[in-house]
Amino acid sequence: MTDSPAEPTVFERIVAREIPARIVAETDRVIAFHDIAPQAPVHVIVTTKTAAYRDVVGLAQGDPALLAELVAVAQGIAAELADGEFRLVFNTGASAGQTVFHVHAHVLAGNSLAGGLEEGTLAGA
Repeated sequence: MTDSPAEPTVFERIVAREIPARIVAETDRVIAFHDIAPQAPVHVIVTTKTAAYRDVVGLAQGDPALLAELVAVAQGIAAELADGEFRLVFNTGASAGQTVFHVHAHVLAGNSLAGGLEEGTLAGA
């Protein structure tokens, strides 16, 4: 677990309904919404409502059940929006592309995952 930053993250502000988002799924502990800059035909952010974890490693160590719930929500979104086939991406650290330090996953799916998203690449995520 990590300390929460002084300023709330954009995800905390979405959870608090301070920033509008196109929410596609929500549980007591997880929320999912469309990415504002999609990198695939389906691009949904799935995140925890708690800001206690900066990245997936911290979440896996601190609350594996919450990680499992996050993945289950991602699977449900993919079943609804993409026939169950999807890529689930967690960026961990700034040099890996993480820009919001509140654990979250990108659900990427859709016809042919254009833009270099074929297996074996990290482009676009």
